[in-house]
Amino acid sequence: MNTADLHKAMPLLRKQVEGLELPWLENMASRSPRDPYRVLISCILSLRTQDSTTGPASARLFSLAPDACAMSGLSVGRIEKTIYPVGFYKVKARRIRDISRTLVKDYGSVVPDNLDELLKFKGVGRKTANLVLTLGHGKPGICVDTHVHRITNRWGYVTTKTPEQTELALREKLPVKYWISINGLLVAFGQNICRPLSPLCSRCAVSVFCAGAGVTRHR
Repeated sequence: MNTADLHKAMPLLRKQVEGLELPWLENMASRSPRDPYRVLISCILSLRTQDSTTGPASARLFSLAPDACAMSGLSVGRIEKTIYPVGFYKVKARRIRDISRTLVKDYGSVVPDNLDELLKFKGVGRKTANLVLTLGHGKPGICVDTHVHRITNRWGYVTTKTPEQTELALREKLPVKYWISINGLLVAFGQNICRPLSPLCSRCAVSVFCAGAGVTRHR
C-alpha cells in the first residue's frame, strides 16, 4: 500500500469500523468535553487492562477525584482500593498520585500539550503521550499500539520492527489529516477484522490495497 492507495482505503476503512466497537478511551473522550487530565489518567489505568475493567475503574476514580488537585490529596492506598482490579494497580496508584502532584506543583494543574514534556512523567510512554495529545488536546499525534504497528506493516505501508519505529516512520509518511484518527480506527479494525492470527481477509473492506505481509493463514 502506498499513500495514494491509503487515501482510497481510509473512507472504506471508516465505513467498516462504523459498525464495530471503538476502544473505550475513544468513546470516553468523544462523549465529553476535552479533558487532557482524564485522558492521561485513563491511559495509565488502561495499560495491560481490558476496557471492561478500565471503564468502571476510571469512573470510580474520577467520581472521587475529578482533577489533579483533588487526586494529589488522596493517599496511594485510597487510589489502590478505588482502581482495583486494574492490572498492576499498586504501581499505577502511586504513579497517578505522583503525576497529579507534579502537575499541581510544576504545571499549574495543566496537562502539557507537548510530546517531549509529557514524556518527562514517569510511567508515561509514547503511546500514552500521543493519546493525550490527540484525544485530550485535539492536536496531531500518532499513537502506535500493537494493532497500528501490525496493520500498517501488514499493509506494506511501513516496514518496521517496533512500535516506536512505526511511529517515527508514520510521522514521515502518513498525511497529517489521519494522525488523530488512525489509532482508534486500527484498534477497532485490528480487534475485529485484521486480527493477529488468521485475519478475516474475506470480510476486509481494504484487502485490495493490502500487501498481506507476514500473513500465512487467513479466512
